[in-house]
Amino acid sequence: MGSFSTPLSALNADTTAIDVVGNNLANLNTPGFKASTVSFEDLVTESIGAGLGSTQVGFGVGTPITLRQFTQGALQSTGGPLDAAIQGNGFFIVNDNGNTEYTRGGNFQVNTDGDLETASGQLVQGWTMTDGVVDTNQPIGNITVPVGTLTAPVATQNASVSLNLDSAAASGTSFSTSVQVYDSLGQAHTLTFTFTQSGTPNQWNYSVSVPNADVSSGTFTPVTGTLTFDSNGNLTSPAAGAPVAIPITGLADGASDMNISWSLYNGSSPDITQYDQSSAASAQSQDGSAAANLVSVGLANGGQVLAQYSNGTQVVVGQMAMAEIRNPDSLIAVGNSNYQASALTALPAVGLPGTGGRGTVVGGSVEASTVNIATEFTNMIVFQQSYEANAHMVTTIDQLSQTTLNLQNEQ
Repeated sequence: MGSFSTPLSALNADTTAIDVVGNNLANLNTPGFKASTVSFEDLVTESIGAGLGSTQVGFGVGTPITLRQFTQGALQSTGGPLDAAIQGNGFFIVNDNGNTEYTRGGNFQVNTDGDLETASGQLVQGWTMTDGVVDTNQPIGNITVPVGTLTAPVATQNASVSLNLDSAAASGTSFSTSVQVYDSLGQAHTLTFTFTQSGTPNQWNYSVSVPNADVSSGTFTPVTGTLTFDSNGNLTSPAAGAPVAIPITGLADGASDMNISWSLYNGSSPDITQYDQSSAASAQSQDGSAAANLVSVGLANGGQVLAQYSNGTQVVVGQMAMAEIRNPDSLIAVGNSNYQASALTALPAVGLPGTGGRGTVVGGSVEASTVNIATEFTNMIVFQQSYEANAHMVTTIDQLSQTTLNLQNEQ
């Protein structure tokens, strides 16, 4: 009976090994999949005779131990706005009906509730923006993006223009440029800057206005003043640190009064010069914005969840969390490219990507499966040959047993 059990144990072990190879090959294209290997070990041996172990016969091979290899897979660029790959150690954290699971699969999407989830519906864990701040010191939870929302308008408080005024311009020559600013309701107003050569060398008069129709009185009184330059074309008056106040009161649309600060300097460097070149504006800026619709949501490098709005602004609305596990080979695969902690799993260290030994997150990519097709085919051939050899061993032992029975019958 021992002769039969030994090759039969090998048949069982080879069957398990071939199952592992088949599973590896089946997941050749599964993002984040980690290939498994099998580890064989022999069974206890039997000592025969009185030689104190000089003759030992084994009982075959035990059930193979499967070892999942958490090696780094190649990063594949997908262009998907919500795809993410981990470069280095760590796992994404997901919630599956209250159960915490871990995954390296990076195909994510947003569900109808605005929650970030995996392709199979598990909720991705991290931090969501609250009161305009993503506080990563708080406990992790579902990452919710503001689907279908509007951003509130921001009233303009500061504006500037960078330009040159022609030093050779004749008296009375004018040059104008404009900046679009926004009130508290998000209504745009055109702020027009007009510069007129005063007739005095190195001196220009300015006038800042908005259309008369923008104010309820029907008449806007421009803000006026004088710019003075030195012999090198540098602005000397107004001095640095003395911005020009531009009040806009009684707006026709009912918005709050505006008080825009016009800065003529970038630090100590003037934004306006007077050189012997044609008058021209080179840049302008203002810090207001209109109300905007959410256009798209994407994952950036580092695991930040970015919301892009119709006015061109991008806002960080969430941050993905990562878990670093010292002994990932102890995790239990539960399907959907996810793993659960076992009794042998070390306590996961949860934090930001790129910190505490955790890897980095690469947006617009996924991590490829670590299955090596050449290795798996080689293993398959080896296990197949082992199976055939042990099957032949069973047949041989059966023939020997039959011969033994025939001898007994003859006696």
